[in-house]
Amino acid sequence: MKYAIDHKSPIPLHVQAEALLRKLIAEDEYQEGKLLPNEVDMAKKLAISRTTLRQAINKLVFEGLLVRKKRFGTKVAQASVSSKSNNWLSFSQEMNLRGIPIKNFELHVTWVFPDQALANFFEIKTDRKILKMERVRGRIEDPFVYFASYFHPRVGLTGDEDFKRPLYELLEQEHSVIATLSKEEISAKAADHFIADKLRITVGSPVLLRKRFVYDQGERPIEYNVGYYKADSFIYTVESTR
Repeated sequence: MKYAIDHKSPIPLHVQAEALLRKLIAEDEYQEGKLLPNEVDMAKKLAISRTTLRQAINKLVFEGLLVRKKRFGTKVAQASVSSKSNNWLSFSQEMNLRGIPIKNFELHVTWVFPDQALANFFEIKTDRKILKMERVRGRIEDPFVYFASYFHPRVGLTGDEDFKRPLYELLEQEHSVIATLSKEEISAKAADHFIADKLRITVGSPVLLRKRFVYDQGERPIEYNVGYYKADSFIYTVESTR
């Protein structure tokens, strides 16, 4: 492996390892299906612990960039068709721009223990509670999206905030947290009983699953958001300039 880690840098080792992995998996040989070097060898070459390296790998697995198979190895995940946009907005801002009046059908705020995947994304332990906000929103006549948002404890949310306000405006004005980077994944699935009940559709109806990973100015994770949309209510538009 031709990359190295700067052990004198103030940047945490796992953050440096993640950056190196992102460069590594972008290389043609790994894009074509070659397995990544095993964790023991890679950790030894970078002079870091296997735990530190695994923390970086787990984050990329969580983002869907890597696939790990027991007794087989780790490789780059097959890319699904995706679109990227340089501009992103909160749901409220998106709807305002489209001229669509929005109604909040449900709003629930709770404190929960994260599962291992969420803990890996936020880089915290599973015994540390995080704030979870659930919302069902839609047009005046009926709902078309169910959201579940999880927030890093660092953000400082108490649960008493007015979550009817645009979320990123609230974070910036009340907690001095500026959402700067958003990474999204969009896929299709069939509604299970929970989602069907929330969106008032039949079980098995098509829905669009939109995952959003939000980071602050220091590229630290602040929100993990999952949205389930009625398939006929959501259009994702991308504008590209060459």
